Amino acid sequence: MTEMPKAKKHTLMLDNRAKLVMTGVEDVNGFNEETVSVKTSCGTLIIKGEKLHIDKLNLETGDVSIDGKINAMQYIGSDMTRSKLSRLFR
Repeated sequence: MTEMPKAKKHTLMLDNRAKLVMTGVEDVNGFNEETVSVKTSCGTLIIKGEKLHIDKLNLETGDVSIDGKINAMQYIGSDMTRSKLSRLFR
């Protein structure tokens, strides 16, 4: 069996609900002023708010910074939660 690559460390730092700094980001799925969808090493993260703006984006290092009023954050699924057996039967 082949070894699964080790996931990047994923961290979030939210400053006064106005600035969100993240690491471990793999891709940005989509964004507008009210919603940002980010694929992380821990699953897809949906950020909801007002006047959201991606201030910094570096997918090589996995760093993202988002400005605006952040009202909610929610993780949607994760490949890490699936068992090895379930991955065999895709």
